[in-house]
Amino acid sequence: MLSDLGSALAGSLSLAPSVDLNTERRYPSMFEPVHGSAPDIAGMGICNPIGAIGSVAMMLAHLGLPDEARKINVAIEATTAQGLLTRDIGGNANTKTVTEAVIKNLSD
Repeated sequence: MLSDLGSALAGSLSLAPSVDLNTERRYPSMFEPVHGSAPDIAGMGICNPIGAIGSVAMMLAHLGLPDEARKINVAIEATTAQGLLTRDIGGNANTKTVTEAVIKNLSD
């Protein structure tokens, strides 16, 4: 899958949001991180939430809310710039810590 290769080159599958887009809008589109649900590490607190949160931004843009989508992407960028990274990309933060940081940066 091209999205898998692109995100792996960027640093990790966990970073990439994705969408199965129904351009005709006759059926729902599906927004999810490239890595899917990662059931093998579910509940361990080690999953990188950035791909899932980025998928929300893509969904908001698709639904006609570009400003809200941009705010989420800015919050993701601020979080990673602060060094809050999960171990798959060289950090030591857990899923909850990164998620809470994105939420805090979203409200700042």
